[in-house]
Amino acid sequence: MNRVVITGYGVTSAIGNTPEEFWNSLKSGKTGIGPITRFDAEATGISVAAEVKEFPFEKHFEKKDARRMDTFSLYAVYAALEAMEMSGITPENTNYDRLGCIMASGIGGLEQTQKNSQALLKGPRKVTPLYVPLAIANMATGNVALRTGARGVSRAEVTACAAGANSIGSAFREIKHGYADAIIAGGAEAAICELGIAGFANLTALTKEADPSIACRPFDKDRSGFVMGEGAGVLILENLEHAQARGANILAEIVGYGNTNDAYHMTTPSGVGAENAIKLALEEAGISGADVDYVNAHGTSTPANEETEAKAIHNVIGDKALVSSTKALHGHALGATGAIEAVATVQAILNQFAPVNAGTKEVDEGMTINVVLGQGQDAEINYALSQDFGFGGHNAVLAFKKFTD
Repeated sequence: MNRVVITGYGVTSAIGNTPEEFWNSLKSGKTGIGPITRFDAEATGISVAAEVKEFPFEKHFEKKDARRMDTFSLYAVYAALEAMEMSGITPENTNYDRLGCIMASGIGGLEQTQKNSQALLKGPRKVTPLYVPLAIANMATGNVALRTGARGVSRAEVTACAAGANSIGSAFREIKHGYADAIIAGGAEAAICELGIAGFANLTALTKEADPSIACRPFDKDRSGFVMGEGAGVLILENLEHAQARGANILAEIVGYGNTNDAYHMTTPSGVGAENAIKLALEEAGISGADVDYVNAHGTSTPANEETEAKAIHNVIGDKALVSSTKALHGHALGATGAIEAVATVQAILNQFAPVNAGTKEVDEGMTINVVLGQGQDAEINYALSQDFGFGGHNAVLAFKKFTD
């Protein structure tokens, strides 16, 4: 049973493409939500999204890479290379046969599916030969492994909005039980396109609110749906002894993981699975709900989700822990969101600061949880949870701890 620590992270999101930009936005409560610029979305009835801005493509890529990778893969590779650089892992200090890669995506190359479906109308030969390797969801893992040389444990998590957290939880277990020394783990998504927005809009899952400052307001009595986000988050998880042997800077420790299914409904949560996932994460961490100082909630700004999530937090953790959903800043990035939020949770522990639940003015009646309102606040955070729930009933909860020898 190995202790598992975090030695690096990388992120690209609507609120920043570096750890500094990302954290400054979290601390100040600066939202990355704004008008959709990728296409004319008027016909969908949706006007805002959380788009990645000024993506630093030239830092790690050449023009040919844009032809051989969908945007979600570019995001994944970028965040992974940034995380690797922070961690200091190299072939000289790590056996790459025991360096794994587990990445997530809820949808994969959705824009490629849209483009090639349109091309197909002109004839099958108009479909690009690279359509399949561009679009399939496992290519976040495949492309990261190709760029980093990670030859160990390798797979892709595809569990909708729980996928990013599932990838980190899976990596945690692989290292804990000795199957890897270190793993690149996270999630990536790029679904802000006509097909993605139209699909979720017609499902009535997206907000029609046009004001970016209140479009996403988790746990608010007037919440009206989620805001589509995009990007990638990646953590480098590592066996504690391996990290210490190479003199790594240890950022935090991951101590528990809960993974369940509601087995209840295609899109509506029951809350029971969420409660059970929280309990499992706490049990593995060896702590009680009273020990939790901060919860980065799933908090999608949809009525059904937050009613059950608030109840789950209340029933298992109680109402002392500070609670916020950072989706109000970086949007709901689907399969990447759990990984982006894991980065936010690690930063909350490092900075001893709970980000604001931005956009929320008045917490819905009956929710007794301790939502961070107005502005973020300094807080003693020794244990924190990051939790994500996805269509299909998937639930994933990660337990993090402030690192101490």
